[in-house]
Amino acid sequence: MKKILALLLVLCMTLSLAACGGKKEEPATTESVKETEEVTEEPAEESAEAKTIKVGVAIYKFDDNFMTVYREELQRYFEEDMSKDGVTYEVTVVDGKNDQAEQTNQIQNFIASGVDVIVANLVQSSAAASVINLCKDADIPVVFINREPTADDLALWDKVAYVGADARQSGTFQGEIINETPNKGDFNGDGKINYVMVVGDPENVDAKYRTEFSIKAVTDSGMQVEKLVEQRGDWDQAKGQEIVAQALTQYGKDVEVVFCNNDAMALGAYQAIEAAGRKVGEDIYLVGVDALDEAVAYVNEGKMTGTVLNDANGQSHKAAEVAALVVNGEAIEKNYTVDYVKVIKK
Repeated sequence: MKKILALLLVLCMTLSLAACGGKKEEPATTESVKETEEVTEEPAEESAEAKTIKVGVAIYKFDDNFMTVYREELQRYFEEDMSKDGVTYEVTVVDGKNDQAEQTNQIQNFIASGVDVIVANLVQSSAAASVINLCKDADIPVVFINREPTADDLALWDKVAYVGADARQSGTFQGEIINETPNKGDFNGDGKINYVMVVGDPENVDAKYRTEFSIKAVTDSGMQVEKLVEQRGDWDQAKGQEIVAQALTQYGKDVEVVFCNNDAMALGAYQAIEAAGRKVGEDIYLVGVDALDEAVAYVNEGKMTGTVLNDANGQSHKAAEVAALVVNGEAIEKNYTVDYVKVIKK
């Protein structure tokens, strides 16, 4: 009898332990599976939202003062300010070296590498149609900057736009700066302004408009003008210095105003003016466009009569935003314009 009781006791204890063990393992296993599922699901959601947009930026040449400021801010804005909420902009910037054939080849390389959008500062605005057709064939949107294509070119495709400023306004502002001087640019009092015009690139629409509308603003004010020299400076400081130095040697004190299509050439012009013993504001006026830091400093020091702010930050930000719109399949306008601002001595 004692043996039977002992056996029953052992059997009961065994069954009890087995039952307790079952209760502990089953819930733990279920929770473990659920936690594993939750952990693996979250990264999957993040991965689905992450997106990289490849941007190819083609600049006409890297050693242009204004376009250096522009391209650096454009890249920074894409990579720092716009890369958020799971979207990363991967930006590649190339130097066209002022050679349209070289730049066209670079754009073809962008297309072959599968960029999502191209931002193009053309060497020659006349190349816009061929660039648009290349991009259209590959279905890669293109945003032109700084050098404006024709309206006919922009009409070739709905995924193309231009972001820039109205160069007519910048030329008008240059002329108005001269109109606002005490003698309206007429130092010798003969009723007309004798001027030198340093042109960026005659094929560039900005250069054409700045050249035309700066003089128009002066003549619209009632002043007569006489053009002593109009010469191409290719937006280059050294060429600006050379052209103005030659003009001052040839015409001497007859030169009353020097108009430059950009600040780089105006900085060169100032070097020539200083070397010739002339004094800006006393016997000659000098104006540029871009409001580069050095040029603004010259204006405030009296070394330049004025300049016109070509808003690199505003334009580069707008170009990046338009590129983002078109990549996301949203409708875009053909032209986006950022206003110029007159800069004179404070």
